[in-house]
Amino acid sequence: MAIDTDITEPAEQFARVPDAFQRLWTPYRMAYINGEAQVTSGATAACPFCAAPTVDDATGLLVHRGERAFVVMNLFPYSPGHLLVCPYRHVAEYVALDADETAEFSALTQVAMRTLAVVSHPAGFNLGMNQGAVAGAGIAAHLHQHIVPRWAGDTNFLPITAQTRALPQLLEEARQALAENWVG
Repeated sequence: MAIDTDITEPAEQFARVPDAFQRLWTPYRMAYINGEAQVTSGATAACPFCAAPTVDDATGLLVHRGERAFVVMNLFPYSPGHLLVCPYRHVAEYVALDADETAEFSALTQVAMRTLAVVSHPAGFNLGMNQGAVAGAGIAAHLHQHIVPRWAGDTNFLPITAQTRALPQLLEEARQALAENWVG
């Protein structure tokens, strides 16, 4: 059986051939893939965790402001209500926090979980800090702890096959509900 290697159609035309796949385009993620959104050193305007508290809560996606730390919505959430607890001070590692920062950081994590329980009724939580880029930290230069509410059956094939998450709630809607019902 001979294989026909004579391609008479221009290559561009093959890119337009429809197939059975539906594409979910997320071009805003290219800044993270290309490393353009990485903050690798000291506090700058480029650090989203340094910039967020300098604007109003809705613009900065802040849910709660403490004295030494704050709670903010994750711009790229794993599930609705995915929160981050961040110190105001630009430090990269948990061990760099002083005793007062550590206490407030931990207390805000607890209050955020209680608030999510009231607002969203999750069945569980994932908590975590990725220390350093090699450990998966998207913004390695500024410490942040993830609080991810979870529900039975909340995952599906999209993250595995399309590296896409389907989120049923807008960030501002979640932020507003959490801010209005803050338990602390």
